[in-house]
Amino acid sequence: NEVGEFAGEASGAVTAFSIDSKTGELTYLNQQSSQGKGPCHLSVDKTDQYVLVANYGGGSVSILPIQQDGQIGEATDFVQHQGSSINQNRQQEPHAHSIMIDPNNRYAFAADLGVDKILIYQLDLAAGKLIPNEHPWVSITPGAGPRHFAFTPNGEYAYLINELDSTITAFTYDTSQGNLNQIQTVPTLPDDFEDVSHCADIHVSPSGKFVYGSNRGHDSLVIFKIEDTGHLSYVDHQLTLGQNPRNFAIDPTGTFLLAANQSTNNIVTFRIDQQTGKLTSTGNIVEVPMPVCIKMIYLP
Repeated sequence: NEVGEFAGEASGAVTAFSIDSKTGELTYLNQQSSQGKGPCHLSVDKTDQYVLVANYGGGSVSILPIQQDGQIGEATDFVQHQGSSINQNRQQEPHAHSIMIDPNNRYAFAADLGVDKILIYQLDLAAGKLIPNEHPWVSITPGAGPRHFAFTPNGEYAYLINELDSTITAFTYDTSQGNLNQIQTVPTLPDDFEDVSHCADIHVSPSGKFVYGSNRGHDSLVIFKIEDTGHLSYVDHQLTLGQNPRNFAIDPTGTFLLAANQSTNNIVTFRIDQQTGKLTSTGNIVEVPMPVCIKMIYLP
């Protein structure tokens, strides 16, 4: 819950629901403090024991246990980020924008827009702790504004989308040590685009062959092919048929991509070409009030 106050404290909240496997209906379970203002992103570890939360307004991250009945317990750890960067409007203080867990469920990565860093934590599931890694962060180009982060399915490479300078940074990933090594940064906008635009979301296709990133302003999805070295090669731009694509999702089979256009109140479905990665609209456009996030859940 992206709010600045919860239960009389300067904090947002995390809410748990159960899902009806036949109807998809949600039933409220409980709510806990996120320990920081403006939580905007969360991840669940692969054992379903913990929820990790990024607090944008508070510039912090926290970890909360998931109980057997699905309810969330009080936070077992909290880390306050420190620092700033060069953009006087957006980077005067930390702003943790996302927190992702690596495919091996050993390390967590918090992209902090305010300090131009990815902060790296060892994920201690026994104690419910986020332990700063031996190499605790990776610095990004000043003013880039790290936002969201995605791994390839095999965990060999990772990709960061930077909101403020509209770029994607590619990394090789050391799975044993949790270390990232920058190998490339590419623009997400066409060379001839001169208007205002900011990046939002990023995903790797389930095949591990393509990277997709969204541009708010240009209102498009940029498509890159992942080369054998992890470097990115430009494929195409696909307009999202709406405005302000804050979020999108790829279905687990890698067949379809759903784009959430916040300012035009719609979700547009595209078919993914398995050979080229290019997108083609299916014609399926659903009206949804201000969609800002899409998650796909397959129920037994």
